[in-house]
Amino acid sequence: MARIAGVNLPNNKRIEIALTYIYGIGSTRAAEVIEKTGISPDVRVKDLTENEVNNLRREVEQFMVEGDLRRRIHSSIQRLKDINAYRGTRHTKRLPVRGQRTRANARTWKGPRPAKAGKKR
Repeated sequence: MARIAGVNLPNNKRIEIALTYIYGIGSTRAAEVIEKTGISPDVRVKDLTENEVNNLRREVEQFMVEGDLRRRIHSSIQRLKDINAYRGTRHTKRLPVRGQRTRANARTWKGPRPAKAGKKR
């Protein structure tokens, strides 16, 4: 099992898919990393050599991933809250931040609708 950026990559996945298990690496960046290292995107994680794993590790270290990225995002949101920016107050109230309507939607943020008295169906 390959361990890159503190994440154990699943053995049976293709390396292109397995790299996306690292927070901060999506499919585009995974393809970019694989292209730079010269590894075939179809090879499985369990079939990687130690040298290939080290090359992948070296390439992934160039990006901000996992804990550092999570800390940076959290501190950016905290800064917005501290300066009482509009986006910061939306984060605090757990409402959509990017201008979406909230009258009918935003159920992910707001949670399930409260039950209405007297309504069965």
